[in-house]
Amino acid sequence: MAGIYIHIPFCKQACHYCDFHFSTSLDLKTKLIDMLNKELITRREYLGRAGIVRTIYFGGGTPSLLTPLELGRIMDTITEQYQLDLQEITLEANPDDLNPMLLAAYKSIGINRLSLGIQSFHDEVLRFYNRAHDQSQSLRIIEMAKEAGFEKLSIDLIYGYPYPNHKLWKKDLEIALSKNPGHISSYALTLEPKTVLENWAKKGVFSPASEDFVAEQYEWLLDQTEAEGYLAYEISNFARPTELALHNSNYWKGVPYLGIGPSAHSFDGQHRGHNIPNNPKYIKEMQKRGTAHTPEILSAEESANDYILTSLRTIWGLDRDIFYDKTGRDIYQEKIKELDWLSQNQWITIKDKNIYLSRKGKLLADDIASRLFF
Repeated sequence: MAGIYIHIPFCKQACHYCDFHFSTSLDLKTKLIDMLNKELITRREYLGRAGIVRTIYFGGGTPSLLTPLELGRIMDTITEQYQLDLQEITLEANPDDLNPMLLAAYKSIGINRLSLGIQSFHDEVLRFYNRAHDQSQSLRIIEMAKEAGFEKLSIDLIYGYPYPNHKLWKKDLEIALSKNPGHISSYALTLEPKTVLENWAKKGVFSPASEDFVAEQYEWLLDQTEAEGYLAYEISNFARPTELALHNSNYWKGVPYLGIGPSAHSFDGQHRGHNIPNNPKYIKEMQKRGTAHTPEILSAEESANDYILTSLRTIWGLDRDIFYDKTGRDIYQEKIKELDWLSQNQWITIKDKNIYLSRKGKLLADDIASRLFF
């Protein structure tokens, strides 16, 4: 099985924390949609034997800036060019873009899962992030989505906003859980390169929250989602048992996927690659060569480390047998000292042939993975 990710590189305005590829100018939108469809055709053989597509994900940027007709054109191309057994079609959307008529239209072209970029239910925080919506729009759109029949609904939240206490974060999470979305994706506020927040920090007009403050908010997130019956199936993703994001889960499980659009990444099961992260250059390359993709040849060590990094983040953990099948190496034997040390410090648990992060270890996932790298 396989998935298709389509990057829609447009936004109304730039969020102060975001380093994803996007443009606030829509001048090239029509040309770019044409090239997305062309790339879907020219790269249809990329998925090879894993070519049955089960998930489609429209990410960004802001995919909800596209009309249902524009998204429908892309869906038509996929239907014409690929073998399909579709289980999940996700659209990332901002609350300020949606209304009942649009929701019904999106549903009519096959979108069956919405990922809402809410980030916070506090207007002061939203203004700080430079989001285009407010609390009232967020609350309305959640209800509208349910009324439109979207049974699969995800809410994005950001924690770690600097504040004297945890009051705002606790309220954000309380509101989100009270709406019973089924899925919550939640990430720490971080200083990414070339963002407004990083610039503010350099100028001394903004100070990020301390690591301890952020860790306390993450632990509150773990506590409250677990109490409401959500599985922490990946470090930043929480879902009721029947509502795990299939597309994103496949990323972490190493399932092949085709990335379409500027900056999109792809994985064919063995090799990775990426597209040019520039809208005009992407269009030019697609018109000239029919592709804007650059393959990435991973060494054996890089492939091993890639699996370590992604698998440890999940509820399924690092599988010793899968690791051996992928690399021909026995991580239990080659990293016995590191595994013993991590286990003794209660950062990981080892059960049968799997290695899992402990609750304590989830706060240090990247550091733990690096200790096991080859």
